[in-house]
Amino acid sequence: MFFKHEHSRTDSISDSVYMDIIATLYGSLVPIALTGLAQLIVGSIAAWQTSDVFTWILTAAGLILAIARSVDVVAFRRRVARKPALDRKEAVRWEWRYAMGSVATAFLIGVFAARCVFLGDAACSAMATGLGFGFGAGVVARLSLRPVVAILDLGITGIPVIVATFLQPLDAAHVGLGLLFAIYLVGSFEMVRQSYNANLVHITLKREFEQMARRDPMTGLFNRTALTSDLAQLIADCGQRMVAVHSIDLDHFKAANDRFGHPLGDALLRQVAGRLKSIAGEGDLLVRMGGDEFILAQRAVSSRDHAEAMAKRIFETVSSPYCVDGQDIVIGASVGVAVAPMDGISVEALLSRSDRALYQAKAFRGGYVFASDLPPPEDSPGMADKTAASRRAA
Repeated sequence: MFFKHEHSRTDSISDSVYMDIIATLYGSLVPIALTGLAQLIVGSIAAWQTSDVFTWILTAAGLILAIARSVDVVAFRRRVARKPALDRKEAVRWEWRYAMGSVATAFLIGVFAARCVFLGDAACSAMATGLGFGFGAGVVARLSLRPVVAILDLGITGIPVIVATFLQPLDAAHVGLGLLFAIYLVGSFEMVRQSYNANLVHITLKREFEQMARRDPMTGLFNRTALTSDLAQLIADCGQRMVAVHSIDLDHFKAANDRFGHPLGDALLRQVAGRLKSIAGEGDLLVRMGGDEFILAQRAVSSRDHAEAMAKRIFETVSSPYCVDGQDIVIGASVGVAVAPMDGISVEALLSRSDRALYQAKAFRGGYVFASDLPPPEDSPGMADKTAASRRAA
């Protein structure tokens, strides 16, 4: 029941929290390196003292496994350095790789400790059981966020020692050692459960606070803080596909806000945000820049016509009449459109060009203008005549 309960809790974790957990697992090489070093030292001494070939084999296997796990951590870091975002399936694969390495380490330590008990050398048994206790403490500290793996590690480490001690002559020392390990396992299981719940709450709250800092409290859209990083990521994710940045400014909003008051103006902005949400595609980025300015970054644009259809839809949707607190309100919209890669591939270039196109659209008192239809900045004296044909309005 414990495993089923914890597994269901894991499945309910959001993707962002889950990615944080996987990053934490691979966060440090030190525990893996220290475990491998401890296995090498204790194993070598025990094998030398007892001249037991099987102990040498277990020691060598522990060292090789520690090296392999260290290489895996380096591989994960290189993968994240290339592209920080992992999808859920890839993250699950990395978790399984870490879990298999951890369980294999637990198995070698458990078998090694049990072997030392059977060999009957008191000093070697003390060192081996100390290694088992130390590894178990590390599991509780590091792997409580993956409780199933932690419990498997603890069980695989402790049960062989418990069995080995009770298979020895039942003197006080062996009985005491077996009972000590049994009590330790039960206590460790409870510590894993408590640590898991506490850490999960901590990570979830951290993510929630981070998201709140990236959100506009009035409309619930992303704010200017989130724009630079999220737009850059959207452009990178789309690869060879185009991205259209639609800069949107509301026409006549100030007049409505002054006439009906700020509370109604705030309610109007929320309705505008709701309409933009309704037309944004899956994976599109929607941002309130402040005041009555918005940006909709349209991903995976197949052609200019595709981007133009969205610009027209934005204009028509936002310009439709509103009813706010019983008041009928009509506002307009101006849209400036910049398309990557034609208008640039950097966030700064796209925002600059879409803003310039927006300025031209506002000069026409509504509609939409594409940045690619504008002349270069130095030709601005003739801009109005040259861009009249590019303006579209309902």
